[in-house]
Amino acid sequence: MTVKDVMDVLGARVLTGEEYLDREVRSACGSDMMSDVLAFSKDHSILLTGLCNPQVIRTAEMLDIVCVIFVRGKKPDETILEMAKERNLVILETGHRMFSACGMLYEAGLHGGAI
Repeated sequence: MTVKDVMDVLGARVLTGEEYLDREVRSACGSDMMSDVLAFSKDHSILLTGLCNPQVIRTAEMLDIVCVIFVRGKKPDETILEMAKERNLVILETGHRMFSACGMLYEAGLHGGAI
């Protein structure tokens, strides 16, 4: 699956990183707690979150996350978007709640993997 596939499944909108939509996605992690993301995320994953602060981008960078999806219609500010641009990170936004978005991606074949 690619970031473009994820975007299509969720009906998401690209906020930055449109040139990287062909990146491969192997798993997903949905959390507003960055400590959980640090503990359970894998390479080439996407992060679904409603947390809109710079720590999200820093966490994504540390874990080689290829895309951050802000759920529940959350809109990151320009500081967060600029940080993402500097790190070549795709940022998407969807109106779906996290539970629904994760379920849609799981149903489409994207899994989180065992703990």
